[in-house]
Amino acid sequence: MSFIERCSRWRPRLRSHTLAALAAALVVLACNGRFWAAMLDGRALDAPRTWWWMAALALALWALHFVLFNLLFNRFTARPLAALLIVATAFAVYYMQRFNVYLDTSMLRNVLRTDLHEARELFTLGLLPHLLLYAGLPLLLLWRVRIVRGPWLRSLVVKLLGTLAGVALLVGAVLAVFQDFSSAMRNQREARFLITPANYLYSLARVGLEEGAASAQPRQAIGLDAARLAAATARQRPLLLVLVVGETARAANWGLNGAARMTTPQLAAMNDVISFTDVTSCGTNTEVSLPCMFAPLGRRNYDEARIRGSESLLHVLARAGVAVHWRDNQSGCKGVCEGLSQETVTQAKLPGLCDGERCLDEALLHDFKALVQPRKDQLIVLHQLGNHGPAYYRRYPPTFKRFTPTCDTPDLSRCSREEIGNAYDNALLYTDHVLAQTIAQLRDHTPSHDTALVYASDHGESLGENGLYLHGLPYAIAPREQTRVPMLLWLSPGFAQALRINPACVRERAAAPAAHDHLFHTVLALLQVGTGLYDPTFDLLHACRP
Repeated sequence: MSFIERCSRWRPRLRSHTLAALAAALVVLACNGRFWAAMLDGRALDAPRTWWWMAALALALWALHFVLFNLLFNRFTARPLAALLIVATAFAVYYMQRFNVYLDTSMLRNVLRTDLHEARELFTLGLLPHLLLYAGLPLLLLWRVRIVRGPWLRSLVVKLLGTLAGVALLVGAVLAVFQDFSSAMRNQREARFLITPANYLYSLARVGLEEGAASAQPRQAIGLDAARLAAATARQRPLLLVLVVGETARAANWGLNGAARMTTPQLAAMNDVISFTDVTSCGTNTEVSLPCMFAPLGRRNYDEARIRGSESLLHVLARAGVAVHWRDNQSGCKGVCEGLSQETVTQAKLPGLCDGERCLDEALLHDFKALVQPRKDQLIVLHQLGNHGPAYYRRYPPTFKRFTPTCDTPDLSRCSREEIGNAYDNALLYTDHVLAQTIAQLRDHTPSHDTALVYASDHGESLGENGLYLHGLPYAIAPREQTRVPMLLWLSPGFAQALRINPACVRERAAAPAAHDHLFHTVLALLQVGTGLYDPTFDLLHACRP
């Protein structure tokens, strides 16, 4: 009998718990490279203690995944669930290795909220050989396996005994190296989110429970005492404030902040633009930062469940009588504008700005005059696509391709750091242009309105520093490139006069540290809304008004 014939007849018969044991061994050996790298960092490979550490960890990882798989697999679910886990784990390993991401709850929430257009940019040719090895080969082997179906009572007893044995083995392996293990988990807490696939299974379950609990009850109302300040009634013209929420712009490349390359020439030419030079974001991804930016708690008292379960700054302003409108060119407002006036330009058909999948950020300014209400104080929020990666080259029109050569593919592994940085900076040039055009629109409305603009990016971006790319690292270990963001303020002379703001004072304040935590209270003050939620110590302009 030939080798091919023997292979074609090879159909091993396995029970579900045996398949669970084999699958656990596979993930320990093939899918946890980054976890092993973290656990072996700084350890001498020729030391007996290191080998004992590796053996105990391997046993613990195997036992953990065996327990998980053993609980999930039975004679009906073993093959389909194993196939699903193989594919999901193959994707997880690829993106963890390629971009050094951690699959914690915020990252899983990001993944689940990613729209189709964002997802397409992450499917590159570099993914194909990885999937063939990590998913194709295991699926081929799984297809040949036949699951043996024994008596249900016996199967249940075996499953329970196997689970108990796995738990005992897990505990024993951890206790054998408990001193080293406790030290590693204390010093590298986030490393637990490198254990694959336990990381995404845990995070997925947690996100599902949190989302279910949140959807079961309405958002908690905040700022019920919100009302216009007395000074608001004395003004002759309404206020028009535009808040531009940037995407993935990092302070290190922001020209106004003294970056080596001038990426904000149009804004730099305006002597009335004030740039805050030391601003810290609330998170390292949009799912965390965006709700936090519009919450009174901020990063200093961060409580994710409370922030997501409560109304936002926009609801407080609307309650006080300010007209609020959200215009989006990304993946939505993450609940910040729930129940309020909102629209998206993502699918707009604007020649030269939209390609059927994405729109350039100038689409946010299309028909801007129609948004402006003639006799009412108003906040318009423009949510940019900005510098969203990895396809930085798609975030600007050809006329802004000034820094070359550029990375013209979403597969960053095919580009040099110089090419990636050039494409990223070109996208910043375009953001500079969009902000300058927004200010020009606001200048056109100064005869009828007192106008102002606030810009703040939601988080930063890694561009290859220390081997890191994109964003989304757990906040505790995130580098400055992901947590330091640009923020600026522009006030028309009428706006500054109406609120008696001293621009020179604001320029001095702009050199001091600031954070997303300041946004909630500063916007309340700019629109003259009073509420017990307002904290003057987090109002960036408080010391600059009489």
